[in-house]
Amino acid sequence: MRRFFFLFTYILIFNQALWAQSTKPNVLLVLVDDLGYNDVSYYNTEDVQTPHIDALCGAGIRFDGFYANSPVCSPTRAALMSGQHPDAVGVPGLIRYPKANNWGYLKPEATLMPAVLKNAGYATAMVGKWNLGLESPNLPNQKGFDYFHGWLEDMMEDYYGHRRHGINFMRENEKVVDPEGHATDIFTDWSIDYIEKAKGQAKPFFLYLAYNAPHFPVQPPEEWLQKVLTREKGIDPKRAKLVALIEHLDYSLGRVVDALKATGQYENTLILFMSDNGGNLEDLANNLPYRDGKQSMYEGGIRVPAFALWPARIKAGIVSDEKLMTMDVLPTLADLVQGETLTDCDGKSFKSILLNEKAKMSERPIYFVRREGGMKYGGNDYHAMIYQGWKILQNTPYSPLELYRLQTDPYEKVNLAEQEPKKLMELNKLMMTFIQQGGRTPWQKP
Repeated sequence: MRRFFFLFTYILIFNQALWAQSTKPNVLLVLVDDLGYNDVSYYNTEDVQTPHIDALCGAGIRFDGFYANSPVCSPTRAALMSGQHPDAVGVPGLIRYPKANNWGYLKPEATLMPAVLKNAGYATAMVGKWNLGLESPNLPNQKGFDYFHGWLEDMMEDYYGHRRHGINFMRENEKVVDPEGHATDIFTDWSIDYIEKAKGQAKPFFLYLAYNAPHFPVQPPEEWLQKVLTREKGIDPKRAKLVALIEHLDYSLGRVVDALKATGQYENTLILFMSDNGGNLEDLANNLPYRDGKQSMYEGGIRVPAFALWPARIKAGIVSDEKLMTMDVLPTLADLVQGETLTDCDGKSFKSILLNEKAKMSERPIYFVRREGGMKYGGNDYHAMIYQGWKILQNTPYSPLELYRLQTDPYEKVNLAEQEPKKLMELNKLMMTFIQQGGRTPWQKP
């Protein structure tokens, strides 16, 4: 009888483990580049049409208070992949090929999202823009991705030519490849190919799809530009190009989701969508109703469109205004797929918000950083922090500190730095603790 009891217990535990493995969702993490807060039509923007993005957003939970950790690319991507503040993992600014204009070096020992999910039983893949390292030990396959098909550098100088500084940074794993076509179409085709091959595999998949659209150069396919010019009479030609690039991106994401549906994987796939920072105002991006855009610590530079859906588990049509950040995604995924609380993590899990529309995040300071060169920034960094309804910011390293009461002034119209000196000093003291923590990690290659 005792032997039977132990055998029964073993079978029960084994079956529970199999059930847990089979019910883990596939994960599709979509990061787009420089998409403005209001450059999606689910916010009723009149001159842009994003029906595929809108449908996905409506099928899950929309995050109206989602922030990028930085107003530019690499730091936000470092926070997304590591779950930590970007300067804490050595990426306060952009990782670029020319050393003279490089402002980050990913901490080699940092554990990234693909490694965490791989340990949880996932097949891991990335398609698209990496921007966290150009050489060993910080290449995608060395950081936990079983498969990489994409672009290593920050931006392409041509969506069709795929070069930066005359160098081809396109790779399949570590092999140089030179595909033909528009980069958005290429990344879409590669993603669909991966999804089709994943059908029926024993492991669930994690696919990180990082489009470089609608980052400049704003270069939509000609037929998409003509659609916009025909439909939107009187539109500024510059704005028309950006709208066309966004609409082409929307169509492409729709193709990826169609592949999930055609292969029977859609219902049990968790899809997360977000932008890496606000839209670029020089390209006539729309970050309204918020102030400013990309590179700025005002809300338009760091508040981004974002949503999540998991048809099998997340209720549709939910809107959340909780303050979330890109660094929260990794702890959320770890919590969802294996019930694990990550210890070396600055981000916080929002699993409860995904699964319970009444859940709330606990109050915490949220901190932003960016380092940059040139005459405007001089190789220095600048920061912002939001806490208890207040926001302190410095919008260049040489600008004075500003203070806003976001609860009553969400569009940052009234700087209260002079009227509230004690509050300014209190918040600056707290913000400096984050700056000190980030300063412990080198951001230049040893």
